[in-house]
Amino acid sequence: MLTMLGIVLGVGSVIVMLAIGEAARFEAVQQIQQLGAVNIIVRSVKPSDDGKDVPDQWLLAYGVTRADVDRLCTTIPTILNATPQREFRKDIRHDAQKLEARVVAVLPTYQTMNGLKIISGRFISQTDNDRFDNVVVLGAETAEVLFPLQDPVGRSVCIDDKYYYRVIGVTQTRSSTAGGSSSLSSQNNNRDVYIPFDTDRVRNGEVLVYFKAGTITFERLQVSQVTIEVDRMENVQKTAELIRGTLEQFHPRKDYEIVVPLELLERAERAQRVFTLVLGAIASISLIVGGIGIMNIMLATVTERTREIGLHRALGAKRRDIAWQFLVETVTLSSTGGFLGVCLGLGLSHAVTQLFALPTILRAWSTVLAFGVSAVVGLVFGVYPALRAARMDPIEALRRF
Repeated sequence: MLTMLGIVLGVGSVIVMLAIGEAARFEAVQQIQQLGAVNIIVRSVKPSDDGKDVPDQWLLAYGVTRADVDRLCTTIPTILNATPQREFRKDIRHDAQKLEARVVAVLPTYQTMNGLKIISGRFISQTDNDRFDNVVVLGAETAEVLFPLQDPVGRSVCIDDKYYYRVIGVTQTRSSTAGGSSSLSSQNNNRDVYIPFDTDRVRNGEVLVYFKAGTITFERLQVSQVTIEVDRMENVQKTAELIRGTLEQFHPRKDYEIVVPLELLERAERAQRVFTLVLGAIASISLIVGGIGIMNIMLATVTERTREIGLHRALGAKRRDIAWQFLVETVTLSSTGGFLGVCLGLGLSHAVTQLFALPTILRAWSTVLAFGVSAVVGLVFGVYPALRAARMDPIEALRRF
């Protein structure tokens, strides 16, 4: 058991490390896939000059406009659909319950293009947008805070202490998704509230007012983000270049950024693959240490069983018989340790999930790989002791009697 302990711990640690790495890779890929593999995201960003070269310094105008959206859809044939949105943070209130949430003004196509699921009520319709209706869809966390004991559908909430909106739906809980920026900043969609895009334009206008540290800031922003759907995945990169070339003509201050989720997906998969390999390599060191331990024990066994080896050779055993005998013993030790290590790894993976709330994903290939490596380690580190036993002089061995 002491001989096998290194192999047991090595196999167990390899399985746990690979399970954690696989879970991290899966979560990162899922976050980016929510943005859509055939989508291109264009976000408005504040220019670095902060409007210092603009004549009206009290008003900072930047970002993508509705004219830009129409221009892209009419000039680039590979674009199937484009859904603009505008977002800002405001206080949302219902009776005594209040919280700060991200208000997102969207079109009906936003739900499909962003994979948003509704668990109660419905999403914003084209009729709501055309009639400038004061309707709102609440994120799961927002609905829970504002309506802890009630069904929010059909009730009203007040946004920014100005306008009341009737709740028509509640979204399903979503994991934090990668933001639209290239930095992949996490974004909690469960605190969002969604209102019709044209309703926001009519009620709030194009100028946003912010109060910070006793100062008032005015910003003109028509569109915060545009999610563009491309006809085929093969055309995503080409379409992104066309979008960049079109916007450069009308936005010399670079007040926008283009994010291609397909690129982020490929980059995340590569990074997580390397991360998993590193974890597996670190854990594999334990297997090598275990193999060295087995080799040391088998070398000591060869010395202790010198008389036995001499007796076998005297009775007609050949060198290959002695070599196979010790090699089989070594592989049996490592394989048994590998089996116990697999059991330990499965148990530890479950314990990590239960005790530390860390997600783990067990793949069949990781278990087979860890067990196979343990068997190979036993075979490699058992060759030298087996050859040493086989090359022993039977006459010298018999003198030990």
